[in-house]
Amino acid sequence: MTQAPMPDGAGNNNAPQARGSAAVGAARVPAPAPAAGTVYGGGPTPTPKPRRTLLAVLIPTLVLAGLLGSGAAVQLTRDLPRPTLTSDITATLRIPGKPASMPWPGTGSAELMIEGLGRLGGSGSGPAQPIGSVAKVMTAYVILQNHPLDGDQEGPTLTVTADDVEDYEGRKVTGQSLVHVEEGEKLTERDALEALMLPSANNIAHQLAIWDAGSEDAFVDRMNAAADELGMANTEYSDPSGFLPTTISTAADQVILGRAALKLPAFAEIVELPDATIPVAGKINNYNDLLGENGVFGIKTGSTDQAGGCLLFAARLKVGAKTLIIIGAVFNQPGANTPEQLAAVNKVVRKLLTSVRKTVKEYELLPTAPAGRVETAWGETATISPATPLKVVGWPGLSVPVKVRTTAPAEGIAAGQEVGEVEASGVRVKLHTDTAAPEPSLWWRLTRLE
Repeated sequence: MTQAPMPDGAGNNNAPQARGSAAVGAARVPAPAPAAGTVYGGGPTPTPKPRRTLLAVLIPTLVLAGLLGSGAAVQLTRDLPRPTLTSDITATLRIPGKPASMPWPGTGSAELMIEGLGRLGGSGSGPAQPIGSVAKVMTAYVILQNHPLDGDQEGPTLTVTADDVEDYEGRKVTGQSLVHVEEGEKLTERDALEALMLPSANNIAHQLAIWDAGSEDAFVDRMNAAADELGMANTEYSDPSGFLPTTISTAADQVILGRAALKLPAFAEIVELPDATIPVAGKINNYNDLLGENGVFGIKTGSTDQAGGCLLFAARLKVGAKTLIIIGAVFNQPGANTPEQLAAVNKVVRKLLTSVRKTVKEYELLPTAPAGRVETAWGETATISPATPLKVVGWPGLSVPVKVRTTAPAEGIAAGQEVGEVEASGVRVKLHTDTAAPEPSLWWRLTRLE
């Protein structure tokens, strides 16, 4: 049977499609994208560039925006961290310059020190030698330790016995230093100490020893015990007067004793007396011919054939507003007799004291130069320096203990800001900043974490 032809476009897929604008309602199928590199008009198609990511721009912007919100005010108003301060000043500084050459004696021994500063030097490192009547310094020291005198006190009374008179007479034949005594004579402790230290009376040394310890041997034991306690390792006492050559010591040891003895006011007063008056003997003179010269105010002479000329001395030295105490000893100077021996030792002491006065003066220990630094948490620094030179009294080569106290600034650093002080030998100098340090940047304030 013949099928009737269907109208064009009515469900017949095999029907030819209308072309051009004549095709009404026909479905539009998109053409596939050309492959990369397809040539159009004779050239390659440009490869599209990747899009620039927005993260690199957005993240800092968002962070800043967040900080500029509620947290920004907190960051900007936070206290700045305290800067850290570092000092370059060591605990000990040495006075610059070449150490002075002192006129030490060619024979015997010598020692010099200055209270509060230290040992200036010495000479003669041989074994201990006889020291003559310088031994009486220890006798007086032990007596005053056991029987202190305060102020102008005269102390207990000593009565001269027949044995004391006999001892006096027996010493006269050997040419010892003595003061005349009579049986029944009354001497106060101060009278006896004056006779002991000024005219160097050997018989009074013996009398004081018996009065204090009951016997001379017992007293000598006390002398040696005191020497041990003071650290006088090279000293040995055999008698309270120093007449025996077996009483030996060194200049260095006797300087130790001189320092200790001068701390007893009664001792210091007595050794400075040019003369005194005691019962029976009357006026007695101080054998120390240097007394009052070059500031000398003590301490004790000594001379024997074995000891030669000896002097343990103390002198005042004024440097600026300070008064220093020099304590020294010169021992075993040659001479045929006591006057020659004492003249020889005095000559050496004069030279030493003259040299000391030229050498001991004010020196610059620390200049006004950078001596440390202050550093902020944001990396800025400023140096610190003494506000003025630190000057001390001493001599070239002297090691001086130094104390440094510092306080870092609370926040920023301003020029000339006080940050502590440095002290040496009782002299204090302020430490300050040399320059200001820049304030932290806004970015550092906003982004700080600590």
